[in-house]
Amino acid sequence: MQIDLGAQLAAAGPGEARIIGDITADAFRSDPFNNWLFGNFDAMAIAFHGLARHLYTKRGFCYRLGDHGAAMWMLPGGNSNLPPSALPAVFHAVLRSSSGGMKRIMRTIDAMEAHHPKFPHAYLFTIGVRPSAQGKGLGRELFKPMLAACDREGIPAYLENSNPENSGFYGAHGFERVEMIHPIEGCPPLEAMIRQPRPV
Repeated sequence: MQIDLGAQLAAAGPGEARIIGDITADAFRSDPFNNWLFGNFDAMAIAFHGLARHLYTKRGFCYRLGDHGAAMWMLPGGNSNLPPSALPAVFHAVLRSSSGGMKRIMRTIDAMEAHHPKFPHAYLFTIGVRPSAQGKGLGRELFKPMLAACDREGIPAYLENSNPENSGFYGAHGFERVEMIHPIEGCPPLEAMIRQPRPV
């Protein structure tokens, strides 16, 4: 995909995985699903750092807006399966999570994989702005280049919304609910959403 990040956004490779993980963990600090999944912030941060380092900055496409916001995508055709190098970080996150963390994490991985679209698409793993920088339109700036690229190339985008408060934000960018994902009965739901490309 041809993605123009413009002047404000900067692509982030493996050397910037730490800052991508820092921003993402901070942005998801109050996220209801991830707090249920990991049980505490430390375990959540370990997981985001590990996924940024071993998966998304290597196989995917990551970028950030200074130290304020970041996004992690997997482009069409990308391999989002966890590489062996990521397993120590996953196990570390499980060990730091609250009781039952392994069951919750494995059930969530299985549920997300079962509902993941089989057609070519751009997958948004995370997009987030630090709490100290929210309310300034930075989330829109993070979305612009990827959604513009999806429109130019006629590619759908897919995400799992982990916070009901963000449904309107995603809806304003063209995402529509496909279904609700419940990895375990009684857990906060994940909202599967798809955005069809818009005519350019």
